[in-house]
Amino acid sequence: MKVLIVVVVVVVIVLLLLGAALSARIIKQYEQGVLFRLGRVRGPRDPGFRLIIPFADVLHRVSLRIVTMPIQSQGIITRDNVSVDVSAVAYFRVVDAVKSVVAIENVYSAIDQIAQTTLRKVVGQHTLDQTLSETDQINLDIRKILDVTTVEWGVEVTLVELKDIQLPDTMKRAMARQAEAEREKRAKIINAEGESLAAAALGEASDTMMAHPLALQLRNLQSLVEIGVDKNTTVVFPAPLMTTIAELGSFIAREKAAAAPAPPPGSSKLPPVVAVNGIAAVNAIDTPNGTDTANEIDTAGFADGS
Repeated sequence: MKVLIVVVVVVVIVLLLLGAALSARIIKQYEQGVLFRLGRVRGPRDPGFRLIIPFADVLHRVSLRIVTMPIQSQGIITRDNVSVDVSAVAYFRVVDAVKSVVAIENVYSAIDQIAQTTLRKVVGQHTLDQTLSETDQINLDIRKILDVTTVEWGVEVTLVELKDIQLPDTMKRAMARQAEAEREKRAKIINAEGESLAAAALGEASDTMMAHPLALQLRNLQSLVEIGVDKNTTVVFPAPLMTTIAELGSFIAREKAAAAPAPPPGSSKLPPVVAVNGIAAVNAIDTPNGTDTANEIDTAGFADGS
């Protein structure tokens, strides 16, 4: 009799321990439980220690943490008929545990599939240039479409980002040529702007020289000095500059004639200026001390009118 009582007590204790093990549930802080009793939803259960009725209750744990889901590369044809491979990544989290269990069978697989189709749909509505430059807008459009669909599943899509865009090799080469042409265009524009500024500065300088004629003569003499550095034996100047030199020679001749005694009747002294085909050349200008004030300037090569 005592043995039977001991066996019964042991069996009861084992059953109590087994029932406690079957009824005890622990829900973690980042989870939320969904309780089913006899197949009917009894509502969500918060984190902590929970007891359920064995064989009558079923508790599903749902993670509320943000899930990172990579969207595999998709072959997409853009609106301008360019084939590209686009991959992305989506971030989402469950905001309604009951809907995520009741409304859909596998929420992770469903979001993966809907993200792929939405990515293909949105990118296909843009041109290649828009796909490369307006990624923020494309990400926002994909997220909005996913939010409309997943709200019925108790899921919120927090972020969608295009991760990689692969272009065909021919398109890469074409874009490289386009970028090179764009850089050349900018260089030419900058060069033209520099020429415009230089022309404006030269115009201001010419106005100043027109107001001060001696400035032009000083600049011409400076040019002679710069050319003389190279030890050239032949110097050719255009007609306007030679005219200026001729006027300078005439001025010196007049000054000399005014300072010298009056010449005998019938004689005249003209400035030693010779013009060849519209180009004036000063051979020599005599000074009172018998020296020349200008070097010989060769006019060879201009006799044929060039």
